Amino acid sequence: MTRYDDDGPGVPGPAPDGGVALYLDLLKRCLLNLIYTDPPIATPWQARGEFDLAARLEGKDWPSLAHTMIGMSRLDNLQMLVEDLLAEEVPGDLMEAGIARGGAAVFMRAVLKAHDVRDRLVWAADSFEGFPRTLDEAGHESPLLGVMSQLSGHVNDPAGTAYARFLRGTTLAEVQRTFAAYGLLDEQVRFLAGWFSHTLPMAPIDRLALLRLDADLYGSTYEALRVLYPKVSLGGYVIVDDYHAIEECRAAVRDYLLSVHQKVTPERVDYSAAFWRKTEEPG
Repeated sequence: MTRYDDDGPGVPGPAPDGGVALYLDLLKRCLLNLIYTDPPIATPWQARGEFDLAARLEGKDWPSLAHTMIGMSRLDNLQMLVEDLLAEEVPGDLMEAGIARGGAAVFMRAVLKAHDVRDRLVWAADSFEGFPRTLDEAGHESPLLGVMSQLSGHVNDPAGTAYARFLRGTTLAEVQRTFAAYGLLDEQVRFLAGWFSHTLPMAPIDRLALLRLDADLYGSTYEALRVLYPKVSLGGYVIVDDYHAIEECRAAVRDYLLSVHQKVTPERVDYSAAFWRKTEEPG
């Protein structure tokens, strides 16, 4: 895991020892673009400003170029959970539903590569078209889609709308190029392009050891859980990226778990994400 100095919050410390740890630490720094420190995208609630190391590490800015927006704590958590399920031999593949620019999915493939794991796949599911235009996938009005509308008309971003810049690097071809740039585009990576309601029910996924959800919207989050949660192995992990940050995402998790009679207490990763370990099959 990435260590921190005592110079202040959000200051990455020296790289860890050992080849695997050193590679994964460097990859996290590259995915967050701590190397070239790209400035954040301007939004209605935050001016463009300069690169802020603490904000980037905490996943609290929208990078203009970096390949992930999830910050260091969520990358560290992802590494910890994948390495734990590998050590315990929990069966199944790894999946992210809602991959944006692909950074977290790239990192999952990197962890498998670093540990020479050749019998698991990384599934990357996304519309690759951004959010639905007016309603979410279940036909619900979404408060978040109203925010996206604000971003589409944000006039204080001279380089283009904030939403358009948020979507930079998120098409299927661009995400595939990102995987290739890290040397990680191979037969162990599978892409599911399209709305979850169309792609997930038909996906040839038998079992998942880890499911990472970054779908934001109620309908997308609920649909992903409905289809994929039964495929998560006992002892496997579920991560919900926006559980603490977006109410409709949290409501979708709550409603799904109630519908299948699962009592779960998610553990906090940071101000946004949460995770839990599956210990029983849904009712």
